[in-house]
Amino acid sequence: MTATAPDAHPTPGAPMTDTLSPLHDEHVALGAALTSFAGWQMPLRYTSDLAEHTAVRTAAGLFDLSHMGEIEVSGAAAGAFLDRALVGNLSALRVLGARYTMIVQPDGGVIDDLVVYRTGQDVYLVVANASNHDVVLAELRERAATAGADVEVADRSAVTALVAVQGPHALAVVEALTGLAADPDGPTDVTPATLRYYACLPMRFDGAPVLVARTGYTGEDGFEFFVDTTAAPGLWRALLTAGAGHGIVPAGLSARDSLRLEAGMPLYGNELDRTTTPHDAGLGRVVKLDKVDADGAPLPFVGREALAARAHSAPARVLVGLQGLGRRAARHGYAVHASTQPDAAVVGTVTSGAPSPTLGHPVAMAYVTPEVSAEGTELAVDVRGRREPVRVVPLPFYRRPR
Repeated sequence: MTATAPDAHPTPGAPMTDTLSPLHDEHVALGAALTSFAGWQMPLRYTSDLAEHTAVRTAAGLFDLSHMGEIEVSGAAAGAFLDRALVGNLSALRVLGARYTMIVQPDGGVIDDLVVYRTGQDVYLVVANASNHDVVLAELRERAATAGADVEVADRSAVTALVAVQGPHALAVVEALTGLAADPDGPTDVTPATLRYYACLPMRFDGAPVLVARTGYTGEDGFEFFVDTTAAPGLWRALLTAGAGHGIVPAGLSARDSLRLEAGMPLYGNELDRTTTPHDAGLGRVVKLDKVDADGAPLPFVGREALAARAHSAPARVLVGLQGLGRRAARHGYAVHASTQPDAAVVGTVTSGAPSPTLGHPVAMAYVTPEVSAEGTELAVDVRGRREPVRVVPLPFYRRPR
């Protein structure tokens, strides 16, 4: 999914064309440093990147993610349509379940990575990255029209806010949230405490419908709240109040990016793009080549032939983790060399990199040639003209304690 961070080089200030979050006034009141990102003005940080990152790892952080796109696909044929439009098997997703998936081009290149929630028997919520919202919406509508699918593809982004609580104290914050109650039409045997990872639950906040999902993009436990934009400010303030005794802090997009990097999660535009297949990024598991139609025949979906060929071919490049052995951090676009020697060949490119607040040393993800991708291989990154030693390590760099 998408964030912004040092790799993204955000532009301070907001062009007149930027969309304001429904929580914009809350961010201003909290003294946030705002940045222009994907056509939105969003909080980059409130205090310091380090403090916000550390709070999420040790207590809880509150994020405004209202820039993300929410697209509802509904109708009796919605599941079958998404099976053909996306790489995953969405018709098999249980009601109130969620799944990470992708929409790709016919050649297998990634248009966007998505999270899909099945909110009803025939209703799915497709969450797209802010920078790709328009193209994902257009692709879904075009694919529905081409297939003659009897579905409705509706853009809910303008009326939906998204707020996330992430961190080891996230559940305690949610349980302390005044005004959160069960939905009369929702399941009676599920609460936030019993909600499974990658599942969602319809609830009410001060009477307003809210979809609570146990999902996130930080490597920590957490909850995401999809709520009407008019109810979002009240929810934001109530979460800060509920979390006051649990160490909660508002956190910006910069901390979100350093958190997802430590957790080895891909960022669209860095690890994923239209020249990259899911298999290139080590995410071939999300591609369900074994999908079948009602007659048991292989189900064609956009990109299937290209991805089937890619699944059975040797990779030209491999996404790896790199641990910096010095103090200077690699950044997006920096060249990876076979060694620190001046004449060492270029063997790859850094996709994301930064100092790791949790681990205390620089980390990076990079695409490298297969022959140098083995764990323990020592390489070098050209950091502003100087070769800095790095070592190939497994992803993710960080896993939360269980």
